[in-house]
Amino acid sequence: MKITNVTAHGLSSPIRPAREHEFSGGTRKILKRDFVLVLVETIDGEVGYAPAGASSSAMREYFDGATHNNFVKVIDDVIAPTLEDEEIDDVTTAHNLIDDINIPGFLRSQIISAIDIALYDLIGKRQNTPIYKLLLKQSDVTADPNRTLPLYASGGMYMPPEGYAEEAAGLAEYGFSGYKYRPGLGPEDDLRAIKLIREAVGDEMDIMVDAHTWWKMGEKSYSPDQVQELTAKFQEYDVYWVEEPVKPDAHSEYRKLRDATGTPLAGGESKESPEGLKQLVDTGAVDFLQGDVRHHRGFTGCWDVVQYCQETDVTFVPHHFGTQLGLVANAHLVAAAPGSELLEYPVFESDRHPGMYPFPLADDILQSPFNVEGGELTVPDDPGLGVDINLEVLSEYPYKEGAWTEFHYDEE
Repeated sequence: MKITNVTAHGLSSPIRPAREHEFSGGTRKILKRDFVLVLVETIDGEVGYAPAGASSSAMREYFDGATHNNFVKVIDDVIAPTLEDEEIDDVTTAHNLIDDINIPGFLRSQIISAIDIALYDLIGKRQNTPIYKLLLKQSDVTADPNRTLPLYASGGMYMPPEGYAEEAAGLAEYGFSGYKYRPGLGPEDDLRAIKLIREAVGDEMDIMVDAHTWWKMGEKSYSPDQVQELTAKFQEYDVYWVEEPVKPDAHSEYRKLRDATGTPLAGGESKESPEGLKQLVDTGAVDFLQGDVRHHRGFTGCWDVVQYCQETDVTFVPHHFGTQLGLVANAHLVAAAPGSELLEYPVFESDRHPGMYPFPLADDILQSPFNVEGGELTVPDDPGLGVDINLEVLSEYPYKEGAWTEFHYDEE
């Protein structure tokens, strides 16, 4: 197929008033949520869509004060001229063209991810086939696809311990079988929080802990002894996993923590490439690997990692913390992946349920947002991604420059 247009659109969903969340070392303020929608068009008038990861951390080597709008600029000024007028009969052809451009690793991985997803959407539409079936066709996997996926609720951002327990109980009633929250209130309150959560939900709900704050507080970051003690004690509350308890590239610390505590660990979302994900698997320190089709070279890169995990005891459970378009993209991956079934569902504040903060664009990006009542998602069986994009969001959510979140750390 001949590519005629590649475009990116930066969008912002403001949060008014801004939300402030206190943790042990300071305060996190949420000002807005940003999103980039990528479109790839063919000479025949077909359009493939993709959610872009577009994290500012991936662009800091390329832009000073990087924002999502810089990602749009790279797509429009660098990637579009590279791909337009090219015949792309194989997704990897686009990968190779972008790999030849001098772009830093993580940024390149996220750009390739967006183009990869859009091309898969196009190919699925051309072949009248949903993406999860495309993935199965090109592999040796013989397992039947699983289109009904249980969702775990991803919420709980730096609340008082009682707040976590209340949110978890409400989400259990809504039908979610798992609840993930962000600790960082201080070791004593972190233990109190998981105790109250377990008391609130009983034995029927899995509890996941996303501990990235523990190492993000500068001088007030938890010490290795505190991290080890907390990780071990969380076992008393049947924790499903502890996620990113140490810095993402600290493989030896992951291994030491796993050996010392036996607690199931998760990680991988911050890796810049599929190779980085595989290296984390090779440590033997994680039980759950959290790749993301928006970050790790799209379906092509993540499917390679999924198959790599088949030879190990590691379960691929994708990271997802964005819009429903990103949710459905990762859902196609999970539907095809044997041994994987869980999917992360960010709990944003809405009329349907409480949440961390409002992000209406997350739903509005689709013409018909998913109804996940009962805590499950049925993967679309229509061609490509299987969803219709609501292009009215391009005018309804204009991009607002500036950081989406701020961390303010307490002074000594």
